[in-house]
Amino acid sequence: MEIFLIIILALSAWFWLDSIAVRETAVNAGRDIAQRCNVQLLDETVACSKLWLGRNMRGHMQLLRTYDFEVSASGGERLPCTLVLLGKQLQSWHVPPYSQTWH
Repeated sequence: MEIFLIIILALSAWFWLDSIAVRETAVNAGRDIAQRCNVQLLDETVACSKLWLGRNMRGHMQLLRTYDFEVSASGGERLPCTLVLLGKQLQSWHVPPYSQTWH
């Protein structure tokens, strides 16, 4: 029973530390995406909304995380966006269309 609890605590600690590191990767990816799309990342509002298992190109299981964040083209409106990380690798991202007249 004690070994089981130690294993659970160790896995929980690993998950927590890994989540912190991957969130930082997501914040940086969100900032880069916003810059490429010529919009501003709002409040570094990057939050994990989904957690699943996925396979990388070598077939190894990794955590697949979807992060939601918000951007603005003019500072007044908020556009909801997403990005997907497999492990620490950016897999996909989505920024909705917005009017260029907002600039």
